[in-house]
Amino acid sequence: MMFSYQLYSSRNFPPLADTLAMLAAAGYEGVEGYGALYADDALVAQLVAHLGDSGLVMPTGHFGLAQLESDPAKVLAIARSLGISRIYCPYLMPDDRPRDAAGWHAFGTRLQKAGEPFREAGFGFGWHNHDFELVPLADGSIPQDLIFAGGPDLEWEIDVAWVIRGGADPLAWISKYGHRITAAHVKDIAPAGENTAEDGWADVGHGTVDWPGIMAALRATPCTNFIMEHDNPADHTRFATRSLAAAKEL
Repeated sequence: MMFSYQLYSSRNFPPLADTLAMLAAAGYEGVEGYGALYADDALVAQLVAHLGDSGLVMPTGHFGLAQLESDPAKVLAIARSLGISRIYCPYLMPDDRPRDAAGWHAFGTRLQKAGEPFREAGFGFGWHNHDFELVPLADGSIPQDLIFAGGPDLEWEIDVAWVIRGGADPLAWISKYGHRITAAHVKDIAPAGENTAEDGWADVGHGTVDWPGIMAALRATPCTNFIMEHDNPADHTRFATRSLAAAKEL
């Protein structure tokens, strides 16, 4: 089990080398990458160097669907350079989201196909949720169920706080699909009306999410990477240090 950190949380606090040094000093073992960090070969080389300097590893990474489908060879090259072993597709823009059950099932099938070259190369491949996948459709079906029905081999990087913001019970979803969960985003939600400048998110262990109960449930799954994330922290050092300290007590 590894406590990691989604570098998207620190996108507004450059330079990256200082962020990685801060995370290493705070006690993190790993980090999770996202597309902007490896948008070209020079950035990949820079990231490899910075990871080496900090002593951190990058076992997981987010890659956009367009690149996953159009240039899997490039994704594999980037992943191998950075030591990534699990690749997650992280998002679908609103205009691209299906509107009915058949569309979401087809999207799951699309992800299943997109993941083939990565699974064949020995990488884990899966989906990272937000809130929209948990909101029932007009017929009562739920997109996340349909995605998994269409993609039987998809792993799941569960974002627990987004599950809650989607109006769903994370413990029920962990119980239902725990066998697919190979990573988890560990983030917290502030009490209603609080932390509005930080989009209502909170440092892990300082919000409303039942992290003791959820962490116990996640430990019973194949999840190996527990990744701290905050979508808009005012102070990333505060978030990183307080969240890791709280997570280690869970």
